[in-house]
Amino acid sequence: MSFGSWSDEAEAFKIMDKAYDRGINFFDTAELYPVPPKVEDAGITETIIGKWLKGKPRDSIILASKVAGAANGWFVPPIRHGYTAIDKFHIKKAIEGSLKRLQTDYIDLYQMHWPDSVVPIEESLKAFDELVKEGKVRYLGTSNDTAYGLTKANETSKRLGISRFESIQNNFSLNNPRFLDELSHVCKREQISLLAYSPIAGGVLSGKYNGEFYPENARYSDYLISKNIRLNSQAAKFVNEKTLKSTARYLEIAKKLDISAVTLAVAYSKQFDFVASTIIGARNVEQMDASLAALDVTLSQETMSEIKAVQQDIMYPMG
Repeated sequence: MSFGSWSDEAEAFKIMDKAYDRGINFFDTAELYPVPPKVEDAGITETIIGKWLKGKPRDSIILASKVAGAANGWFVPPIRHGYTAIDKFHIKKAIEGSLKRLQTDYIDLYQMHWPDSVVPIEESLKAFDELVKEGKVRYLGTSNDTAYGLTKANETSKRLGISRFESIQNNFSLNNPRFLDELSHVCKREQISLLAYSPIAGGVLSGKYNGEFYPENARYSDYLISKNIRLNSQAAKFVNEKTLKSTARYLEIAKKLDISAVTLAVAYSKQFDFVASTIIGARNVEQMDASLAALDVTLSQETMSEIKAVQQDIMYPMG
């Protein structure tokens, strides 16, 4: 999601090459990226990935993208003049644009970026199912959804006998374990996979915001001084007294294990049986090392107990 904003095309290629060489085969993007969302930037990330993808065997990559969520949601997307919806028209428009920018004739996993509270889920799912039948999409997923939303969609697909959401991409990290409350039970009972995003809480779990001053050229340092109210509120959710307090505890655990705090955070997010993939990101190729180190780390039960103790002492630091 940073390709085209914080990372230029050359750096993006280096990041993807390094991941691919380490055996990473799942690449996730969206028609809305890069972030922060701007009218003039929308789609650039897919374009960069499409160029890179041409140099790789297509069937060696599991490619995921998303249709922008509804304009009646948490913000108005700066695409299609702000009139997005999860209906047949917008789903068709979105997939056509994504396939063109990605320079491919199919997307392995196509996701709803966030739910639509107005368009009936039946209409949305029928439109998504058409993409599967047309061969433009292999599997479907949702994102930023609730236990109710995922269950409602799943039961609707069963009733209609059409393709269902096989995955849900939600925020899940040491600082945001809310997925464990209800959604994890839905996933385990219904065999739906979590694609955990923001495993290092937007960089907060690296500890870089725990110093006397916030770092320069960092996402939430920029967001906190932005004139955009939505970006301010997002920054406050990720960087606040409770998140910094819990992060300090996790830094101690990581130090005791002699691993990076980033490695600890990524390892935690992939530790659970309902997680199919942990989505990592980086601004530059050097930042990849600490995340990729988690490939070889499985946290002990003792460490998991220490983590649980922090989460009980400082409950829901991200709200």
